[in-house]
Amino acid sequence: MLTSILITVFSVFACIIMFFLVLPFITIALSLFGSEKIKTREIKKEFDFGCIITAYKNADITKPLIQSLLKQNYKNFEIYLVADDCNIEGWDLFDDRLTVLNPTPPLKLKAKSIIHAIDNYKRKHEYTAVFDADNLAHPDFLKILNLYANNGMRSIQGQRTAKNLDTMYACADSTGEFYKNYIERYAPYLIGSSSVISGSGMAVEYDLYNEYLNSPEIQQGKEKWKKMLQEDKILQNFLLNKKEKISYAWDAVIYDEKVVSGDQVETQRSRWLFSYFQNLPNSTGFVLKGLFGFNFNQLFFGLMTVSPPMFILLFIAIVCMIAGFFFAPVVSAAMFFSIVIFSLNIILSLYLSQVPSQIWSALWGLPLFVFSQLKGLFKISNPNKNFKHSEHTRTVSIDEVLKNSPEKITHE
Repeated sequence: MLTSILITVFSVFACIIMFFLVLPFITIALSLFGSEKIKTREIKKEFDFGCIITAYKNADITKPLIQSLLKQNYKNFEIYLVADDCNIEGWDLFDDRLTVLNPTPPLKLKAKSIIHAIDNYKRKHEYTAVFDADNLAHPDFLKILNLYANNGMRSIQGQRTAKNLDTMYACADSTGEFYKNYIERYAPYLIGSSSVISGSGMAVEYDLYNEYLNSPEIQQGKEKWKKMLQEDKILQNFLLNKKEKISYAWDAVIYDEKVVSGDQVETQRSRWLFSYFQNLPNSTGFVLKGLFGFNFNQLFFGLMTVSPPMFILLFIAIVCMIAGFFFAPVVSAAMFFSIVIFSLNIILSLYLSQVPSQIWSALWGLPLFVFSQLKGLFKISNPNKNFKHSEHTRTVSIDEVLKNSPEKITHE
């Protein structure tokens, strides 16, 4: 009797794991019947964008980003650099559209830097766009965001992609981003749900974003320091709770610096993993809200964000497959085929994304990347001690990146 109960519990658990293994393939399959939400390409208005750049301890790393914004094929915007805990005595980049803020005392929190920038807006901008210090903006970035704004979209996530593919770790990091861009952002958007927010390269309508910054989660989080839930998760949770849809602008490209070493993987992924587990109650809540409230947007978004990180999901699946071989062979066989579908779907998503050749060449290094992620998993128990600020070193210009980048696929 006890054995039968254990086998049943195991089988149910295994079915849940198999569901999350095949969900990405189902997502892509459904997206093939979806369509872009842009209804018109007529530009009736040039919306006013407030572009916020948050820098911590290193303001110089932002100069290529500022220059890429100043080169935009778009005119109606202002740039606000929050140089938090930075020495800006030798700052030498000036423009009428750039405001450099050096708060005293230091803020030491991204959310506080964003609030400080908005408090110092020259005027009430219609959209707030947020960038990390290491980003670069494609010359058409704001122009494409404006197209989505002209279609009534209040929250827009751009496509974040790599500006450096110079190490195996950078390529592996970029592989994950390409996969997530397609599976968690573009495909859900096509089928009527919401894109997961990347953390930078997104724009939100001013009043909506201001309401988010004044939400209890942000206000309470300011006192939690590194134990605060990541701002991008608070933002997407806020938007989904208001039944907003987060659009995904594939052609609005923002370039992002990828990790270049195993130590950087540990540092970055330990924060991300902590935030994933911290956010699980919210993700589960969206699944339940979507089910009982008949809201597909919340339901599907909840499933996307509750799904375990790839390496954890695969590890659990392999353990279940091996264990099931001894007392539940049918379940074990089903798990094997689910793992195959999951693995082939990764290749499919990279193919559909038309990733550069460096990505295919570096796939051999994924096990090393996963091992570094696993080491990062053991650092999540003490965020204030183990979570360090990611150091950025790639000071390349937008012209250099565009010159060396392959032609991007467009989805018009």
